Amino acid sequence: FKAPSRDHPALYRDLLRTNRVHWIAEEPPAELVREKMMECHFRFRHQMALVPCVLTLNQDGSVWVTLVKPVRAITPGQFAVFYKGDECLGSGKILRIGPSVYTLQQGKNQEESLKKEEIDKIEPAT
Repeated sequence: FKAPSRDHPALYRDLLRTNRVHWIAEEPPAELVREKMMECHFRFRHQMALVPCVLTLNQDGSVWVTLVKPVRAITPGQFAVFYKGDECLGSGKILRIGPSVYTLQQGKNQEESLKKEEIDKIEPAT
């Protein structure tokens, strides 16, 4: 897929899944085990700004990562690295990525036009 521009919504995603995460200090962090979710920060490129996220622990040790805002060019095979403050918690290889912002927008647009069609059936335009 080639996007029409560097900032096209098709390049942005806010959900990904890793393989089993390699945790550095705690295997996995107690909060994540207890709550099954944990807020922290994420990056997948060395110099990239940290992005707030929520991790959801899966039974196999992998995690779903939900980002607070969509990030550009997340790619399976890259490593997701997790931080709490200055501390690196660990990392996991990105296996799957969620739908793009573009796909989600298309779905929303389709829903809105379907709703409009339904309303038009109920209330014929006068």
